[in-house]
Amino acid sequence: MRLRNKSWAKPLIKANPDMISITPTGMQGKWQEKFADNQPLMLEVGSGKGRFITEMAKANPHQNFIALELQETAIAYILRKQVELKLPNLHLILGDGADLSEYFAANEVAGLFLNFSDPWPKTRHEKRRLTYKSFLSQYENIMAEGAPLQFKTDNQGLFEYSLVSMNNYGMQFDLVSLDLHKDKRVEGNIETEYEHKFSSKGGRIYELLAKFKH
Repeated sequence: MRLRNKSWAKPLIKANPDMISITPTGMQGKWQEKFADNQPLMLEVGSGKGRFITEMAKANPHQNFIALELQETAIAYILRKQVELKLPNLHLILGDGADLSEYFAANEVAGLFLNFSDPWPKTRHEKRRLTYKSFLSQYENIMAEGAPLQFKTDNQGLFEYSLVSMNNYGMQFDLVSLDLHKDKRVEGNIETEYEHKFSSKGGRIYELLAKFKH
């Protein structure tokens, strides 16, 4: 969902270059410089307004987190939170998920999150889905051996597509949940804004955990 432009977004981003990077093609292998401590680097592609990534950073102080978002207004919402919270283990990127190999070095990322990505339901838009094989190839390149990929969605069609796409790519599944909020195998689930709203109305959430076979 595209957010309306906010007049305060650009000035806020411009005023906080230490907290946010814009299309950072010169940072491959250097992301630890952005954090107080050198810790495992976790990446969320498509962070929306940032509830998930900020709560993850709070709950996991021994990991570093990067929120990557294409929409300027959305990343500005996260930045506004970060200006207040000043979490030492959170950094933001305004950039395109299709350019991950330009942003990160091989094996640099220790975990990756895809939360409620745009389903792009029309067949002609398949290549835009974040679980399409070209995206999977980029994830594989930047992720360390055995690093987990977590995918959550409320869209059954996208979930089924993603299972097939990842299986065809040769990935290994550690968890497949058809109803996340009722799944006793899952502990400590942190919700996105959309997830909380959707599930509170009885909507079903799907989740999978997978990794690449290096």
